[in-house]
Formats: sequence, structure tokens, C-alpha cells
Amino acid sequence: MFSGIVEEIGKVRAARAGEGGTRLAIEAGALLEAVSLGESIAVNGACLTVVAAEAGCFEADVSPETLRRTNLGALRAGDRCNLERALALGDRLGGHMVSGHIDETGTIRDRRPEGDSVWLTFAAPAAVMRYIVLKGSVAVDGISLTVAACDAETFSVAIIPHTEERTTLLENPVGAAVNLEADLIGKYVEKLLGPHAGEGAAREGLSLAALKAQGYA
Repeated sequence: MFSGIVEEIGKVRAARAGEGGTRLAIEAGALLEAVSLGESIAVNGACLTVVAAEAGCFEADVSPETLRRTNLGALRAGDRCNLERALALGDRLGGHMVSGHIDETGTIRDRRPEGDSVWLTFAAPAAVMRYIVLKGSVAVDGISLTVAACDAETFSVAIIPHTEERTTLLENPVGAAVNLEADLIGKYVEKLLGPHAGEGAAREGLSLAALKAQGYA
């Protein structure tokens, strides 16, 4: 579990593609001081497992499923990426609850300055937009952001100077792909309420009668 508060910007040392996926080698600083094998680190919001580590660098394997769902397959040596270690019990939740499991990729539709901030608009698939609500939370490339505006196909956020300095988000041009993770709480609410309206049952391939027989409806 993560919070969407980027700790450090890493730099890709190598991206080695193979038949079974891709292995990323990523350079980092203080974030790696106490890292152990098997720990989780979010890379652009995608939860990856540390499989090797040395001073100033760690490696992680990216499965074919993660490559399909994220923009990690586009990373090349020299690219910068957002890094966050998994939360520890007792940590402050400065952002929101982020699982590190990317739903889909979206694209940067527009960007414009507004005062000291930059207004970014993203186009997102319907599977993500169903969970986007005004003033709700969304993770974009691992960054916890507040939805400032939304319609059926897009949502917008305001990027303050601190976020610009501490993340890679504004390094991306219009049209670039970004990793999106919708609010986890909304997904659970939909899962629990869906069967009562018949929607969730149909999506999961279950009949309402079967749910009633199991005591769920």
C-alpha cells in the first residue's frame, strides 16, 4: 500500500526486455538506504518487487500483464521516474490509499498555466472515469492528486509548484501516456452495492438468485 506522495525521482539505468517481461534497473538515492530484497517500490505508481539491490540502484521485474496495463514498457535508459516505498504502519497518509495496481493508462489532453499552478487535463478510459468524482482522489503516475474538474471522458487537476519540482509529471508532453489508478474505496463501494442493482452480479457473471442463495443479497 502506498500514499501517492512521491519520495524521490529515480533514473532508469537499464531496461532489459525478455520473453517473460522486462527487468528494470533504476538508480535512486536515500530511498534505497534501508531497502531489502522483496520489498515493494512504486515506479510511476506501479507496485514492483525489489529483486536485486546495490548502492544507488535496484532492479525489479515487470510482468507482461504490468507492461500491458502501464507505461513502464516505454521506459528507456536515462528516463526519470517517480518512486515511493510502501507505507509502514503508523506512517502519515499524506495522499490517499493507493494500491500500486494500475487500472489503465490515460493520455495528457491539455495543459495550461493558471497563476503559479499548471492545469492538466487527462483523457481516460471509461473503466477509470466511472470512479472519477469532483474533489475525489486519483493517482497519476503514482502521484496522489485531487480532481478539480471532470466530465464523461476527461478529468483535470491543478499541479502546484511543489508537485512540479518533486515529480516528473510536467516533464511529459501533451499526448503522453500516464498510469492511472482510481480511488480504491470507490471500487469496493461499487462491488458491494452493484449486486443489489443487478449490475455487479452481471459483471462478475453471477445471477442475483445465486447471490441471494449465498446470503449476499
